[in-house]
Amino acid sequence: NVGDNVGDVAGMGSDLFGSFAEASCAALVIGASSTLAGSEDADWRALMFPLMISAAGIIVCMITSFVATNLSPVRREEDVEKVLKVQIAVSTVLMSIAIIPIAFWALPSDGFKVATVAGGGKLELDVKPFYAVATVWAGLWAGAIIGFVTEFYTSHSYTPTREVAQSCETGAATNI
Repeated sequence: NVGDNVGDVAGMGSDLFGSFAEASCAALVIGASSTLAGSEDADWRALMFPLMISAAGIIVCMITSFVATNLSPVRREEDVEKVLKVQIAVSTVLMSIAIIPIAFWALPSDGFKVATVAGGGKLELDVKPFYAVATVWAGLWAGAIIGFVTEFYTSHSYTPTREVAQSCETGAATNI
């Protein structure tokens, strides 16, 4: 049913946007609670760091879209999976590179402190720009790995899905 699919896609898009907005707000709250030693301009740059990541992501998305439509386009049905893999890889690599100058420009080079409550007491963590880069890298590469592993286990091009399909030829009971 086309209407159900449109509604499902719209709902997923809404959920993704909601998650993105909530994560951005949480990052801004954490940034606002940090103690930065520097000028007002340095404090503002550090506070805007989460939004700079998102802005860089938009630019990386445009470049990735260009690669997918002009440099490595889908010409046959068999090309779809390859192009999707290229998009995941290109966007992950480009964003991994883009985050480095952003972090070292926006965050104080000597680090800053972020207060947290752990074990009933107040704890201040000393954060350096590279820690922020490493955190973004961890999320980027974990997402890429999840994408590639999910494709391996759900695509008909690979053995796991073919084995499940083959077991279903004798009936539903063998699949269960």
